[in-house]
Amino acid sequence: MAVTETRKTGAKGERAAAKFLKRNGYKILKRNYTTPFGEVDIIAAQGDTIVFVEVKTSLTDTFGIPSERVSAQKIRKYKLCVNYFFAERDITFSVRFDIIEVFKKSINHIVNAFS
Repeated sequence: MAVTETRKTGAKGERAAAKFLKRNGYKILKRNYTTPFGEVDIIAAQGDTIVFVEVKTSLTDTFGIPSERVSAQKIRKYKLCVNYFFAERDITFSVRFDIIEVFKKSINHIVNAFS
C-alpha cells in the first residue's frame, strides 16, 4: 500500500475512533497532538481522567491484529508526549493509555492497554 493510501486509511480510522469515543461519553480534547517526541492520535477526557489513545487501523490481518503493532518504542514516545502535554499546562489529572483498533468495519477499544 502506498504511503498516501496508508495515511488515508489511518486518518479514516482516527475519525471512526473519535466518533466512537464521543458516542461513548468521551470529550475529545485534541487530535493529532504533535510534540518534539512524536504524535498522539487522540487525547480525550473521561470524567477526571485524561486518556491518550493510539489508533491502529488495518484492512487485513496479514501482519497480525492492529494492537500488536504498538511497539515498546511507541509506548516510550507516548509517555514522553504525556509529560510534554502536562508540562504545557497547570493541571493535574489521572492518565490512562488506550488503544483503539479499527479493523475492517469493527472497532475494538482496549482500555488501559499499557501503563
